Amino acid sequence: MTKVFVTGMGVISSIGKDINENLENLRNGNSGINKPKYFQSKYASSFFFGEANISTKILKKQLGLSEEKGLTRTDLFAFKAFEEAINDAKLSKEEISSIDTALISASTVGGMCLTDQLYEDANLKSESSEYLASYGCSAHTLRLIKKYNIKGFTDTINTACSSSANAIMFGSRLIKSGRVKRAIVGGTDSLAKYTVNGFNALKILSESPCKPFDEHRCGLTLGEGAAYLVLESEEVVSNKSTYARVSGYGNANDAFHTSTISDNAVGVISAISQAIKSAKIDPDKIDYINAHGTGTENNDFVELTGFSKIFNKIPPYNSTKSYTGHTLGAAGAIEAIFSILSIINNELYPSLNINTPVSQFNLSPVKKYETGVDINYVLSNSFGFGGNCTSLILSKV
Repeated sequence: MTKVFVTGMGVISSIGKDINENLENLRNGNSGINKPKYFQSKYASSFFFGEANISTKILKKQLGLSEEKGLTRTDLFAFKAFEEAINDAKLSKEEISSIDTALISASTVGGMCLTDQLYEDANLKSESSEYLASYGCSAHTLRLIKKYNIKGFTDTINTACSSSANAIMFGSRLIKSGRVKRAIVGGTDSLAKYTVNGFNALKILSESPCKPFDEHRCGLTLGEGAAYLVLESEEVVSNKSTYARVSGYGNANDAFHTSTISDNAVGVISAISQAIKSAKIDPDKIDYINAHGTGTENNDFVELTGFSKIFNKIPPYNSTKSYTGHTLGAAGAIEAIFSILSIINNELYPSLNINTPVSQFNLSPVKKYETGVDINYVLSNSFGFGGNCTSLILSKV
């Protein structure tokens, strides 16, 4: 069965508008979590957010889309990261349009980032607006298809916070099964009143920047961004430069609760175990874990419970959500790219805001920047509402 290689990457988040800016801020321990400049909400002064440091208007102008109608911030993030990824992989127009190239994207909020406009349109309180075709979570995918003349298999995944991790898994499976030779995979989400109000109703938003895996963690911080990876089979990679391999993956649903995962970590353990098994390695081969690590009481405890039941010695781990906030449907792809940056640069980035490790486990995430670390296999976790748990194994080429 063919191997799956990562040949291109693109990302935009609160710590950078491209791969290089994100890497620089990870290395320097610079968080992108602040009070928002552009997101308008009555909660803007109450909570911190991982907001991308660019206005929608400027982003649209930079992408040469100023005259395009109906584009949301979610769409624009997708265009930005997608363009960087395909350019990084040096894909030709013919390769992008080939029926052997799939596009698997992900989003949770989609065009509902325009929450007020959606309300006006849905309740007939406005004349027909330019955004009527923009509200679905697949709107950005349809626009990518049109803009880049994509003719191969396409799909949009919404499994909450594991969405783009599942896009990576699905794209890899399409390649390994011989159905396509190439898959462009990832996800996009922007800040929205819809999600902010929802998470606030659940009482899990932190009034300070999130502190995953701290004993006194008090909730998550919402962020925004997009990330895409170009996956290619070894048959078409040839002499092309590659970053990493997608060596394993696993998905499980504990079906425990609408908004939390099971305290006994059944879904977490199953997803990680499947990923390790499909990579054909032993657990002790994992050199580093990019944890889901939201900073909520339930998630961090359950994830550590899962680690303790799988690993005899838990590998170094961190939560890069302490830099970007929780980017929902984009999180799995953003964190997969951050994991690959650790692999290719032999370095680990610290979890931020850690003062007191979680007492029940007597261990702490990575707390300082480390270089010269031999990283061959990384486990990247993404756990979504409804117990949809996904784990990826990314490895050195």
